[in-house]
Amino acid sequence: MRHVYFRGIIGLVWLAAAIVSGMSGHFAMAVFQVALGVVFLCASYTLWQKERNQKGER
Repeated sequence: MRHVYFRGIIGLVWLAAAIVSGMSGHFAMAVFQVALGVVFLCASYTLWQKERNQKGER
């Protein structure tokens, strides 16, 4: 379960970096970082759902 938390935290860090890049005017880098953040958060969510279903929870 730890890897789910790590991926979630890394995704949030990428999104925070995207906000900082967007505020500083580096819009191309901000878009790239948003994409990376979304990928990490989606991976974390799907892995969390998979582990939850394996435990027999709904």
